Amino acid sequence: MAQILAVDIGSTVITTIAAQFNNSKLTLTGAGIAASRGLKKGSVVNISDAANSIKQSVEDAKRQAGVSLGRAIISISGAHVKSVDSFGIVNIPTKEITEKEVNRAMRTAVYNASISTDYEVLHALPYNFTIDGQEGIQDPVGMSGSRLEASVHIVMIQKSTLENLKRTVGLAGIEIENVVLTGYASAIAAVDESEKDLGVCVIDMGGATCNMVVHQGNAIRYNEFLGVGGSNITGDLTQALHTPIEAAEAVKKERGSLTKIHEGTIELPLMGSESDTQEASLEVVSNVIYARVEETLMILSKQLEKSGHRHLLGAGIILTGGMTKLEGMREMASPLFDNMPVRIARPKDIEGLFEALKDPSYSTAFGLIRYGAGGHTLYEIDSNSNLRTRSKSKEEHSQPEAPNLDALSLDIESQLETKTESLADVKLEKSKENEDSGIKGVAQKLWNSATQLF
Repeated sequence: MAQILAVDIGSTVITTIAAQFNNSKLTLTGAGIAASRGLKKGSVVNISDAANSIKQSVEDAKRQAGVSLGRAIISISGAHVKSVDSFGIVNIPTKEITEKEVNRAMRTAVYNASISTDYEVLHALPYNFTIDGQEGIQDPVGMSGSRLEASVHIVMIQKSTLENLKRTVGLAGIEIENVVLTGYASAIAAVDESEKDLGVCVIDMGGATCNMVVHQGNAIRYNEFLGVGGSNITGDLTQALHTPIEAAEAVKKERGSLTKIHEGTIELPLMGSESDTQEASLEVVSNVIYARVEETLMILSKQLEKSGHRHLLGAGIILTGGMTKLEGMREMASPLFDNMPVRIARPKDIEGLFEALKDPSYSTAFGLIRYGAGGHTLYEIDSNSNLRTRSKSKEEHSQPEAPNLDALSLDIESQLETKTESLADVKLEKSKENEDSGIKGVAQKLWNSATQLF
């Protein structure tokens, strides 16, 4: 019985999920939700505040799980991420391809890639294998051939950004098992196998960021980031209505519709006054929300067009994340993405996944859980430079006492309610904040050459 701990480090909320994994079955055992402090648009801006938020979320999840939990799989935003495609070719002296040859070909592709010295590999994801000139091989292991080529999508993260995140998590008292790109995790949670085969674009529209990935065939082919999210809508409403951030957030949730314009007025507190109120037009509310969402979707559509992968998306667009809960999001998105099919995705069902967490806001967290359970691509070189394959399962551990899922459900719902006020404070605080180059060392090259040979 393996224990998996996942921490989604978002700019507005820190979500921690604990789960058991046994015989290919996942069971949720605990969850913790805390308002995010010390982070802005996917980056750590105050290590101490961010560490405290992470610690609170993790401790809540551990308390519910009732067992000792090991290292955590954590998310990282695409704010300081670059990607490049590369390929590696290796000879097969024995004529039989094993995981060893796949590993050699992938590492050769990483070695051949142009990676700046201030970046390091976060994921190396093979999207195509070729054996003796035959392309389109999904899984070469067990096949015969004399030459194997791996085409690999390499996701790179700025070293300083990754190091700051690791220090923050370490200060919270948590050991890191792996670091996973937010968009990649969301895709694992939201995409079906048939959609991967057809090609699909997954956009996680969160509180302060949007993370986009294109999944076509075996792996990610493209990833992009936009520093805009649901909190921008709240900020727009605050300025347009001259009302405090918490009032604007409540209006967004209660009146946020992209398909109809509400008529009449609503009474709201006046910014800068503890007692004065004002009447605000609901038509203004609708127009402000519509304008911000339309602009965001148009930018994302242009990013997708620029990627050159739009024509590969047979399954269309999948939207997930908290911002997608606005009424009419799917209807607005489809024409802006050239009338491609669009669906809003929630996390796939996991046993013990109670109603409070069946929400697009938690797609990344559940994607991290599935990543830990082997839900990643067929082959991958991860953030620790280890080869991950679906055939290798996590180490088995003793089975803990089964959790009381009804009690957990009530606990999470209570957390969601109690975090609202502190989260509003964080959003108010955030609303007011408005290469070295070089060559690889000879020793490293010799080492890389040795790994290619052996």
